Amino acid sequence: MAGAIYIKGVAVTKYKRSAVKDDDEWPSKYSKVFLELDDGLELSFTDKRRFARVRSLKNPVSVPPISELGPDALLEPMTVDEFYKAFSKKKIGVKALLLDQSFISGIGNWIADEVLYQARIHPMQTASSISKEDCATLLKCIYEVVEKAVEVGADSSQYPTSWIFHSREKKPGKAFVDGKKIEFITAGGRTSAFVPDLQKMVGAESAKAAGKRQQVKVQRVKHNDSDGEDEEPEIEEAEAGKSKGKRRGTDNKRASTNKKLKGSNGDNDENDNDNDEGLKNPSEKAKQSRSSKGKGGNQEKKARANMAAKRKLEESGDDEDDDGSEGDDDNEGGKDRKLSSKTQSKGKKTTKRTAEPRQTRNKLSNKHK
Repeated sequence: MAGAIYIKGVAVTKYKRSAVKDDDEWPSKYSKVFLELDDGLELSFTDKRRFARVRSLKNPVSVPPISELGPDALLEPMTVDEFYKAFSKKKIGVKALLLDQSFISGIGNWIADEVLYQARIHPMQTASSISKEDCATLLKCIYEVVEKAVEVGADSSQYPTSWIFHSREKKPGKAFVDGKKIEFITAGGRTSAFVPDLQKMVGAESAKAAGKRQQVKVQRVKHNDSDGEDEEPEIEEAEAGKSKGKRRGTDNKRASTNKKLKGSNGDNDENDNDNDEGLKNPSEKAKQSRSSKGKGGNQEKKARANMAAKRKLEESGDDEDDDGSEGDDDNEGGKDRKLSSKTQSKGKKTTKRTAEPRQTRNKLSNKHK
């Protein structure tokens, strides 16, 4: 992406995204690995974006990730038979297969678009459905495009003007190549540029694609031929029946809601009548509530006073008993009798007084009923 190996005093391949220039300091500030050999040779590995990994291995080709790579697209080209046989086993889109580095290494997104455009193959065409002749054409295009890119050092200004590469970065609707419109889709998880007029689906997949397009057209466009005129009334009648059914359903819903509203209004009217009757004599009700509140309050006060008097009498009786114990037995008996008679009579009185509020409450409750 932006990394490279630089040797001091030795001109190396210049990449478009190279982070080091000839007049920069040595080693570069982006240098991640710096090596100095016994013969005085110095080399630096720069990685400005820090995407790379550096490993020290005895046999790099025999271990991952290099061991997992497929044959190099330029240095280890397949034969036509090998290429066709490998394609016939793959049930995925051709572009997704070309981007798989375990199948063939060295093909990126823009190279895949370029070789498919030059071979006139749709990016979504299933690999196993491609003929042997088309496989031979695609294999030839892969070799030519990769060879040219390496030859010019990935300098895109030196790519042929007929390549789709020069227009694939333009906005949809403004991208053309040789007067043909370029469209963009997602294939193999990547944005893909292709020319629909030249790169068409073939075989059974083309029939499926055509069927889908026809279904879309039938839904959007009305046919004016005689057969279409005979069929349209049936469709319209069916649609009319559906609309009538929907209208009936909505009418029934409206009727039920109106009934509910009427019922609720009737209940509200009854409640309003009851409220009106209750409000005819508001002064009388107010008087009754005031009188009941006043009576209840006075009765509660009386009951509290009676209870307090009873407690005082009981306490005084206990004190007198204690004082009488110091005198004669006769005096004690007389006093105890007098006190007992007093407490009994007073207890009777208090019980009568405490019972009065209950009777009055019962009378009031009967009156309200």
